[in-house]
Amino acid sequence: MSYEMIATLMFASMMLMLLTGQRVFGAIGFVAVVSALLLWGDRGGYDLGFAAAMKLMKWYPLLTLPMFIFMGYVLSESKIADDLYRMFHVWMGGLRGGLAIGTIGLMVLISAMNGLSVAGMAIGSTIALPELLKRGYDKRMVTGVIQAGSSLGILVPPSVVLVLYAMIARQPVGQLWLAGVVPGLMMASMFILYIIIRCRVNPVLGPVLDAQERDMPMAEKLRLLRAGILPVAIFLVMMVPFVNGWTSLVESSAIGALAAFAAAVLKRRMTREVFENSVRKTLGITCMFMWIILAALAFGAVFDGLGAVKAIESLFTEKLNLSPWMILILMQLSFILMGTFLDDTAMLVIVAPLYVPLVGALGFDLIWYGILYTITTQIAYMTPPFGYNLFLMRAMAPPEITLRDIYASITPFVAVMVLALALVMIFPSIATWLPEYVYSQP
Repeated sequence: MSYEMIATLMFASMMLMLLTGQRVFGAIGFVAVVSALLLWGDRGGYDLGFAAAMKLMKWYPLLTLPMFIFMGYVLSESKIADDLYRMFHVWMGGLRGGLAIGTIGLMVLISAMNGLSVAGMAIGSTIALPELLKRGYDKRMVTGVIQAGSSLGILVPPSVVLVLYAMIARQPVGQLWLAGVVPGLMMASMFILYIIIRCRVNPVLGPVLDAQERDMPMAEKLRLLRAGILPVAIFLVMMVPFVNGWTSLVESSAIGALAAFAAAVLKRRMTREVFENSVRKTLGITCMFMWIILAALAFGAVFDGLGAVKAIESLFTEKLNLSPWMILILMQLSFILMGTFLDDTAMLVIVAPLYVPLVGALGFDLIWYGILYTITTQIAYMTPPFGYNLFLMRAMAPPEITLRDIYASITPFVAVMVLALALVMIFPSIATWLPEYVYSQP
């Protein structure tokens, strides 16, 4: 059997196991170890898993993951996000669709605090969704708003997904984070513009908040406005030393975690329950990431041993004679397809070791491609039938929001995301301008 056929069989076996509902790390790791045993015997199979584990344990930048995750959960569990939504509630409630616009703003700030889309979805569905429905907002529109807004968590820094991409692609995390700022804010602005236009055309979708609810002393409004400064301050305390080269990535992540902890203590919200919940959830998410990465390292080692990367490059460029842009578009389409049944981390660790060298060989910028991957993942999160965000929303939404409502709600927001992806592909400087500007300064 040819190496190309073995690689194809491995990939097909892994996909088949994932479709049966097996855990991601179990499916990937099982196929990797069994393939290694069949190809290289007992010693090769055992050594593969052990070597992958040792490589993971020595991966120093991996320490950033629990730090960022802990930072996000501390801010979430201490109810600082509630203050943020109250701020948007008061300041934006006088506009048509103002609470939906405020929800997008909330999601941007939550993204700057956490770096995971799951946190944004949980906060949006538990805090924003009941308030929006209670005030007569259209259930389909607001369901789409929360799903789309939560997806910003993997694009706006400090994105955990971009940290993982940086490890695999061996690119500077700081540049990737900066590359995600403008596209992330651009996408949030496009969501807001869509909400404004939609509510102006059909005012029933987003009614204005009653004046009685918005009527409060200016001193109280300003106090609420200060709630929005806190996550920005934590973000700057963490990012400025890193971008200026004063701290390493791991040190900056520790600063961010300590700043979030200190903020919760100063606001007198760091109870034993908050601390315990934050630590437990951080441990659970971190272990999930580590198991997936461990399995993916083993799988990638077998693929490298078979020369699968060079085989795929030869297939696209020589046998099929496709142009670089056509190959890139096919890659993005494959991410959307896989996103119907895999999360962003699983997609990244499965195919990035194959795609990243190919993207580099085709002459594309790997920082720019990291942003393309992330936006495509956002689209995949919301693509039926098995989009990750669709099922998260179904699990968290009240009974009156059906699965049909959830599917219908995401169509316009997916269209906005596709437009944003096209803009970043056509104009790469949207992603590359900020890191080039910052890192070119003396």
